[in-house]
Parts: sequence; structure tokens; C-alpha cells
Amino acid sequence: MNYPRYRWNKAPNIIDYGPKPFIVNIEQATKQNKTFRTTIWTGDFMQLTLMCIPAGGEIGLEIHQHLDQFIRIEKGLGLVKMGIHKNDLCFQRNIGAGYAFIIPAGTWHNLINKGEGSLKLYSIYAPPQHPQGTVHVTKADAEADEHGY
Repeated sequence: MNYPRYRWNKAPNIIDYGPKPFIVNIEQATKQNKTFRTTIWTGDFMQLTLMCIPAGGEIGLEIHQHLDQFIRIEKGLGLVKMGIHKNDLCFQRNIGAGYAFIIPAGTWHNLINKGEGSLKLYSIYAPPQHPQGTVHVTKADAEADEHGY
């Protein structure tokens, strides 16, 4: 069977390949991504997104009440902050390439880029967090779009 493959170098029209079976070199795709957030696979129960956080930038303090999230860093250095209260992010760790962390549902969290270059990561949401095909070129685009979902 011929399954779709993610071919970043053949973009510019990036698409969300879900919910079909899918194969990706996740390290390569993550490192080549230049958008703040791009969904590349959305199914009924899970979603895969690529993210690029510029130097000095951050994902932004947020909470997902009804989903768990997995994040893996492929390039760069960051500071993870988590906690059950918005004003008490008592769990804080420095992370870098090759590290992953899990954010349980109902946990406030943020990821801050502490490196000199872009922080490249992929995120898995279970269940999906963003509409299928979401592309946010910048954090400002993501914040403007949040009001819609």
C-alpha cells in the first residue's frame, strides 16, 4: 500500500495528512519547519504539530483541561514551566535537543526559548487541540486564531 509521506522540501503547500496512515521523518520535518505551529496529522483521537519558537519567544502560558500533550525538542534550548495553579508553576526544568516532556490535562504550562536560535519541536495532542490543517506562521497568528476554537 502506498501511504502518504511528509515531504517538506516539496511544499510550500503544507497539508494535514490525517486521518490517513502516514509516514514521516519527524526529526527532519521538525528541524525544517519555520512556522510557529503547523498541524501535519490530525485524527479522531490524536494530532501531530510542528513548532518553531524564535529566540526569546515562548509558547505562552496555557492550560488544556481535556487533553494530554507530549512535546519533544529536536533543536535548541528551552525552559519548561508547569503547575496546577496559573500563578505557581513550581515544576521548572531546562531542556534541550532529544528531551521530551508530558503535560497532563489540567496543567498550566509554558515553554520558553532560552537559546540563541530557534527552538524546534513537535507536539502530540490527545485528543486533537487545533482544527485540521491549522497553520500559524507566527505566535500572533496563533493568538488571533484562538478566539475561533
